[in-house]
Amino acid sequence: MSTYPEIKHDGSSDEEKGHGHNKIVDSLPVQGDEVQPGGQRELKRSLKGRHMQMIAIGGAIGAGFFVGSGGALTTGGPGSLVIAFIIIGLMLLLTMQALAELAVMYPVNGAFYSYAVRFIDPSWGFATGWDYAIQWLTVLPFEITAAALTIKFWPRGAEINVGVWVTIFLVALCTIQVFGVRGYGEVEFVLAIIKLTATVGFIILAIIIDCGGVPTDDRGYIGARYWHEPGAFRNGFKGFCSVFVTASFAFGGTELTGLAAAEATNPMRSIPMATKQVFWRISLFYVLGLFLVGLVVPSDNEGLLHASGAATAYSPFVIAINLAGIRALPSIFNVVILLAVLSVANSCTYASTRTMQALGQTNMGPSFLSYVDKKGRPLWCVLIQIGFGFLAYINEAATGGTIFTWLLALSGLANFFIWGTICLSHIRFRAGWKAQGHTLDELPYKAFFGVWGSAIGLSLNIICLVAQFYVALFPVGGAPPDAEAFFESYLAAPLILALYVFWKLWSRDFSWYIKAKDMDVTTGLRANLDEIREMAEEKRRTAGPKNLPMKIVRALF
Repeated sequence: MSTYPEIKHDGSSDEEKGHGHNKIVDSLPVQGDEVQPGGQRELKRSLKGRHMQMIAIGGAIGAGFFVGSGGALTTGGPGSLVIAFIIIGLMLLLTMQALAELAVMYPVNGAFYSYAVRFIDPSWGFATGWDYAIQWLTVLPFEITAAALTIKFWPRGAEINVGVWVTIFLVALCTIQVFGVRGYGEVEFVLAIIKLTATVGFIILAIIIDCGGVPTDDRGYIGARYWHEPGAFRNGFKGFCSVFVTASFAFGGTELTGLAAAEATNPMRSIPMATKQVFWRISLFYVLGLFLVGLVVPSDNEGLLHASGAATAYSPFVIAINLAGIRALPSIFNVVILLAVLSVANSCTYASTRTMQALGQTNMGPSFLSYVDKKGRPLWCVLIQIGFGFLAYINEAATGGTIFTWLLALSGLANFFIWGTICLSHIRFRAGWKAQGHTLDELPYKAFFGVWGSAIGLSLNIICLVAQFYVALFPVGGAPPDAEAFFESYLAAPLILALYVFWKLWSRDFSWYIKAKDMDVTTGLRANLDEIREMAEEKRRTAGPKNLPMKIVRALF
């Protein structure tokens, strides 16, 4: 780590102050011909628009949505479940708009971590970058184990040792890595279609069940019965707060479209389109889907107490089908959950490897991490990620559950820090862009809700962190404060603070933030700004009240 540069950003040159902040920004990797030159070895731009849209809509739908939502339902009740998912969904909608503006403007490798480095503070960028990488590194063995345990849903599958399935799934993930980013994109495209089809199918089925249209269901018309008895809310305010982490885990990975900007064939077109699809993912698949789950599954169902991790038999979706007395369909839906878990595992390998490669390329990690082979694969990063995948075999040990609990504790709050950082990076970018004499007309894509949207998104992230702190300190059920339980829920916070302090001390840079006038708003910038300015001017001239309906449609589609 002796190659790490000293960072200062008070506007002085390298000759005057040594290795300044600009040197870190200059080393930020840029990709392809559409951005200004200065990149090193490049990742391949192989992700097409259809890949980006499927990654945005269904790429991260996994165990958090299909299984973890059951635990949230029994802890907070159907009302808390829907409200919490709406709040997190709104927060993600605002966050993704901010990320789209930055990613289209700067389609650089490392995405949101690199934006924090240049627009907020290098130390905070270092902390969020490594926290994000660690999050996906530790989630991978959990997802592989979850997929292996899912097989136990079938009696014959339960007869085979879990380690066998872990091996099979690891080999499958390694095979996907051979094909690089194109392999990741194609696999996600297919799996996302399957997940979305299954979710839409369940929504239709749940409506039929709720209306009493299933002959094998002796409950008849259900309506909003379960919202009255056992009730819409459980465990009071604590129950409501406890749902936020489940919701964030379910939404985790939405930001991958920004990370994939560096490997998109046409980020100017595909990223805005993919970002707009988030609206439908939030409103249709999450909110509507879980609202219907709360209608057809009572929150006091005993099976929901076990709805966590890989307990797919206790998924609220499977329970809803079983309560309706429908045969065969639970097995089919369990296959969907299995594929959803493997999809998240596939995303783990992509997110962690690209983040680590960018960290290595900017001298915020070991330099060997920056190596990319001729086919655009960050080989060392892939090997490290697969190495973490072998931790899935820990499940064979008697203490495997405890070890996994602490591994997941490292990633429990990471999403809130990442999403909040994206919003803050957007706010700071706009300040720097304005301070250096630029106008909004020069931006190739503008966040639909502007800076105020990012401010609201940042505030919601902070509120969620406070709510989780409250629940971690005073758990649901009235248990007294317990140090072990607290850190199981809040370990990610001291981790990211430790990373932040470490880089402050290592770099000997003790400033709080980068001033707007000192920001580098040119490195990695798209080179076709003149053409973009002309397009923006044409849009401005043709804008008017008559085009307002179309502007709303384009904002959503």
